[in-house]
Amino acid sequence: MNLDSILSETLDAATKGYPLSSPALPISAIGAQRWSVLAGDLPLPLAVIRDSALAHNHAWMRDFTASTGVLLAPHGKTTMAPQIFAQQLAAGAWGITVANVQQLGLCVRFGVRRVIMANQLLGAAEVGAVIRLQEAHPDLEFHFLIDSQAQLAAIESAAASAGANSFARDGELRDGGRMNADLQGGTAELAGANSFARFQPMSRKLTALVELGLAAGRTGARTFDEAIAVARAVAASKAVALSGLECYEGLQVTGDSGRDQIVVDGLMQRVHDLALACDREGLFAGPSIILSAGGSAAFDMVARDLPMKLSKPVLTILRSGCYVTHDSGFYNRMLEGVKARSGSAWQTRPGLKPALEVWSRVQSCPEPGLAILTMGKRDASFDLEMPIASKRYRPGTDIAPQPVPASWQIANMNDQHAYLRFPSDGDGAPQVGDLIGCGISHPCTTFDKWRALFTVDDDYRVTGAIRTFF
Repeated sequence: MNLDSILSETLDAATKGYPLSSPALPISAIGAQRWSVLAGDLPLPLAVIRDSALAHNHAWMRDFTASTGVLLAPHGKTTMAPQIFAQQLAAGAWGITVANVQQLGLCVRFGVRRVIMANQLLGAAEVGAVIRLQEAHPDLEFHFLIDSQAQLAAIESAAASAGANSFARDGELRDGGRMNADLQGGTAELAGANSFARFQPMSRKLTALVELGLAAGRTGARTFDEAIAVARAVAASKAVALSGLECYEGLQVTGDSGRDQIVVDGLMQRVHDLALACDREGLFAGPSIILSAGGSAAFDMVARDLPMKLSKPVLTILRSGCYVTHDSGFYNRMLEGVKARSGSAWQTRPGLKPALEVWSRVQSCPEPGLAILTMGKRDASFDLEMPIASKRYRPGTDIAPQPVPASWQIANMNDQHAYLRFPSDGDGAPQVGDLIGCGISHPCTTFDKWRALFTVDDDYRVTGAIRTFF
């Protein structure tokens, strides 16, 4: 991946968390400043990523997928940070998963060449954009989800319109005199950095994964008959080829291993039944077949149950994304189930580590048992549960951050304030000016609140910055 444009991008005090008195600096120069979170060099609130935990998580998931024989296309929407995408690919990820065409474009821009869009492709603009990306990048491998013949018809119509419109624009541009003089084979090289690279008919089909869904769930064909009908229609399409099957078990996982295993087993069996039927009918195009599932809560079950043998090589691809920074709440609890189900080797080794923290300051202690912190819903996840107070640092007193009692809890948040509750009769109560470090539950909805997150070493000295693209 080419990250030069990110590393040369300038941050300044208009960026949340950037030192208020520091001059503007390119991201590549941030680490050399050796700013200290604990010394107060950066304003709070501040989201940080601990380098050591991040590196540990990359290695942990690399080892897990290697040991189970599956591939990983981590969900990029978790971080929307190409710098982290590059780390994931360097750690062995097969590709990156996205949620929409804008995210696909971002991946392609920075050099990702294997992408799964774990969502339905719809809309003339979106279909046209995918076609242009594929034509501009012959090495791009892109798969999207499809769950209905109505969606397929819409894609075929949009693809036909994209081809017709390309030649209409060709004529318009020729009339306008903005064409490059070299016109060959019905294509036209356009002048200008913002123009389309080439206009021409599709040189290859789009590729889709038929999605299987669950009753009362999200997208996906609900029955075998519906799914096989979609697969046959895709296989017969002049615009789309069938590259495999997909499902998502994550929304059904509760943390009850017995119940979760039944749900996941049932869904994986449905994928197997459909895959065998499609393979018997020769519906899959291409040299291999993709079978993809796996959120961040029960990926071990998928890694064990989804792989199968068919007439072509099968690529079993997990899409877990939250592992990369992990968390201190929901996914941390789910990981205990993953380890317990994965044998003694995984139970005895350290699990994933929370790498993402949000630090704030105690700004007021207005009544016994209550401290108000300088962070809120604009800064940290709150959709699954409140942030988890885990560390305190008292400037002038503490040498390093200290663990806080489990009784300290964030009870509520406003846009810019958090309510830290603690026993009023206990020792070591928070004081105005204390720094409070919080773990989070669900990293996705903390990343999207920050244009840049600072990386830190174990002493909380800044080592760099991660740019997000939400």
